[in-house]
Amino acid sequence: MKQTVTDALSRLAAGTPKPATSQVTDALTGAGVAPAALEVSASRTPTGLEADAIEAGVLQGTDCVIGQIRDGSVTVTVLQVLASGKCFVGAAA
Repeated sequence: MKQTVTDALSRLAAGTPKPATSQVTDALTGAGVAPAALEVSASRTPTGLEADAIEAGVLQGTDCVIGQIRDGSVTVTVLQVLASGKCFVGAAA
């Protein structure tokens, strides 16, 4: 799954260095990630400003594959799932 997330986000970031939440969702579900396992951060702040980075978390068993796009650069890592059973704290878009 780490490679799937890396590949999908890298393709997206190559053409869209600052993608919207919906674009990240579409890229990952298009790569085969189940929507129920996917969390994506907001691409805009509550005041309407563009977020510095957008992150996606894919729940895989007891792990979360976390990917981030920041100014066209992609970083992906694997972390333990939170006690809530989610990858992110708080509300995700």
